[in-house]
Amino acid sequence: MVDGTSTTEFMNSWGETARGLPLSVPPFLDRTILRARVPPKIEYLHQELTEIEDVSDMASLYEEEYILRSFCFDSERLERVKVEATEGGVLGGGCTTFEALAGFVWRARTRALRMRPHQQTRLLCAVNVRRRLHPPLPVGFFGNGVVVAHRLCPAGELLEKPLSFAVGMVQEAVGAVTSGYVRSVLDYIEATRGEEPSFVASHMITSWSRLPFYAADFGWGEPLQYGPPAPVHRDLVMFLSRGKGCTSINVLMGLPSTAMVTFQELVTKI
Repeated sequence: MVDGTSTTEFMNSWGETARGLPLSVPPFLDRTILRARVPPKIEYLHQELTEIEDVSDMASLYEEEYILRSFCFDSERLERVKVEATEGGVLGGGCTTFEALAGFVWRARTRALRMRPHQQTRLLCAVNVRRRLHPPLPVGFFGNGVVVAHRLCPAGELLEKPLSFAVGMVQEAVGAVTSGYVRSVLDYIEATRGEEPSFVASHMITSWSRLPFYAADFGWGEPLQYGPPAPVHRDLVMFLSRGKGCTSINVLMGLPSTAMVTFQELVTKI
């Protein structure tokens, strides 16, 4: 399995080979540098994929027609989200576009899915750990250099508090991904191998908006558009670039039909 960074490097290398060019980023294929320790040393609480009780009966909601949609957040809308996220100075140092958008999407999906106040809702964020590890992964590492950052929160608290609260939790989740945390994740995965993960009340957010997909050239020019080859998992949200050099972000995700209507209404209010 490989992550988005490895996927883009593979596509770009394939294009270079097709054009008779040397590889600008030769692959590093030794994945043993990410193997678990012996014995495992789990030093952190890992609740990324543990079971969450569905007290909101979302299972019934997902019996509706499943709708897959892409929402365009142009630069003006992204700026409005960031302004709302930083109102009151709660975040102190401000926030990134990813943090603001992830916080907004987490809250909006939680509301759209009609989660009850005491329903635990889980944020999952894919974090590239190539430069977070000590030592960092070699350039061209071909594999999965991503771990999942997470935070849990009662839906009522998430929705009652301002957007800055959700964005702060995004920042906390991503900031907690240190080299030691990554090693603990690897050991945890090895120790729990074979267990079925749970995605109940979860929102998995991954950003491909800055990956160099638009550099892939097989001899007939660069692509005009890119995206996943198949419908995304029902709990997955993808942030994609709208085009080379474009600051807009496409948010690709799926929801039950009635929940999608609510989510769209929340987006249009921004």
